[in-house]
Amino acid sequence: MFTRRQFVLTAAALPLALATTRVIAEEESPLIYISPLKSDGTVSRCQAEVWFLGDGGHDYVVTSSGAWRAEAVRKGLTQAQIWTGDVGRWQRSNGAYRDLPSHQASVSFVTDAAEHARLLEGFGQKYASEWGTWGPRFQNGLADGSRVMLKYTKA
Repeated sequence: MFTRRQFVLTAAALPLALATTRVIAEEESPLIYISPLKSDGTVSRCQAEVWFLGDGGHDYVVTSSGAWRAEAVRKGLTQAQIWTGDVGRWQRSNGAYRDLPSHQASVSFVTDAAEHARLLEGFGQKYASEWGTWGPRFQNGLADGSRVMLKYTKA
């Protein structure tokens, strides 16, 4: 039988347990869903599910230098909405990704080659089964400018 004290202690610990579970789930998720925020703060129609690396409280993404994610930053749209989880391709999810844990973030380019190398190691560990194909593409693309690395910092 639960005593009142046991109930109160369990109830007090529950938010911490749920927050810890959410952080673990976000770090282990293979995908995030990203949409730039327009200048009026609304979510853009440009959305996608992408690989990411969570590191030091930031989410890192490697993308084509011509992708809308990179173009948005170049146009001064440096805020984004991020949903973390995996519900498959966003177009086929019927908006299910919008029910995932989410937050707003500011976004900037990462241009330091040493930082690229360090973070690509993390990507390689996280996506080990696909990294034989994608690792060289990311690395070569960052080197020749056909890809960029973006850093999303929780707002």
